[in-house]
Amino acid sequence: MAKNLTGPETVAKNGCDKVPIEAKTTNGMTPLHSALERSRKSYVEKLLRHNASSSAKENESIIPLDHESEGSRNEKLKALVNTYLEEKQRKRTNAEEEHKRKHSHIEEEEEEQKKRRDTEADGETNAKMDEVEKELSNIVGLHELKLQIRNWAKGMLLHERRRGLGLNVQTRRLPHFVFLGNPGTGKTMIARILGKLLCLVGVLATNKVKEVQRTDLVGQYIGHTGVKTRNVVLARDFGLEALEEIMSVMDNGTTSVIFAGYPEPMKRVISSNEGFRRRVTKIFTFDDFSTEDLANILHLKMNSQTKDDPLYGFKLHPLCTMKTIADIIGSETTKDQRKEMNGGLVDHLLVNAIENLDSRLSLDCWDTEELLTITLEDLECGIKSFSIRENKVK
Repeated sequence: MAKNLTGPETVAKNGCDKVPIEAKTTNGMTPLHSALERSRKSYVEKLLRHNASSSAKENESIIPLDHESEGSRNEKLKALVNTYLEEKQRKRTNAEEEHKRKHSHIEEEEEEQKKRRDTEADGETNAKMDEVEKELSNIVGLHELKLQIRNWAKGMLLHERRRGLGLNVQTRRLPHFVFLGNPGTGKTMIARILGKLLCLVGVLATNKVKEVQRTDLVGQYIGHTGVKTRNVVLARDFGLEALEEIMSVMDNGTTSVIFAGYPEPMKRVISSNEGFRRRVTKIFTFDDFSTEDLANILHLKMNSQTKDDPLYGFKLHPLCTMKTIADIIGSETTKDQRKEMNGGLVDHLLVNAIENLDSRLSLDCWDTEELLTITLEDLECGIKSFSIRENKVK
């Protein structure tokens, strides 16, 4: 390439858009090298306006500024180039700082959004756990069982959070439970709470619990069942002959099965089949209620009546404290009677108490307090009537 092809005159004549401003002569000089060597100020200004590189090197590794000679004119040119370089550096610095500010703002906004999402997720998780605690608070006694359910619920909610954060974890399979306990120990109530929990964490679409017998659960042949939606089934009164068929329901991925029964028969069922034992997620034991627990249940029933309850509108006399009720139950019933009935004993006691209330009131009674108040005498007569009936049956 000829040297004059990239000289300042060529650039001035043809324009920087026609002549490459970084084009080089055979000795590697760019137009800016040439313009500074010849002290052509107007050409230098034009080249700088078009972002000519002031750091380009010719064949001897000399940059354009090194071609300046001594003299006031060249000093001015040097100052011009340095001013240009400083301005260019300032713009570059400002651009970098602006980029950092924007990037920092984006990071801050993303962090704030993450904090909001985490706060909302924490609130949702806490609300779900509060809902479980609310349900558990309505259950008397069963302290060890409630502790197990709390821990299990916590694990389910934490697993829900893992999946919500996009962590690579498997979806937990539908759980199956075994409830060991005598009648009236709260197995159905706990089943409903578990159904609600499984719905809360998105495992089930509904929180409804369907209570079934063997004939309801099992179809006409193995593997065929009428259960079509994801739900909870509380299975009672099933025997060893139905176990294989019930296990097919456990494997269909749509139903969480809760097996409920007396401790000893249920333990025999569990130990009889390794496959069944492997499919069961948790085994919960329901202890019998103490007299204090039964008195507490009675108070809860009387204080949480709804319009659909048979005892709605009735209330206890102030003398009917939990201690006095517990003493009455302890003195008028046997341990075996309480074991066979547990919470069901309270229902019989209250029904009998209302009957005694009606029996002792006169038809001339118009006092609303008397008409609706169950006294200690009514409770004593109610529990005695229950004991008499039980003894007759035996």
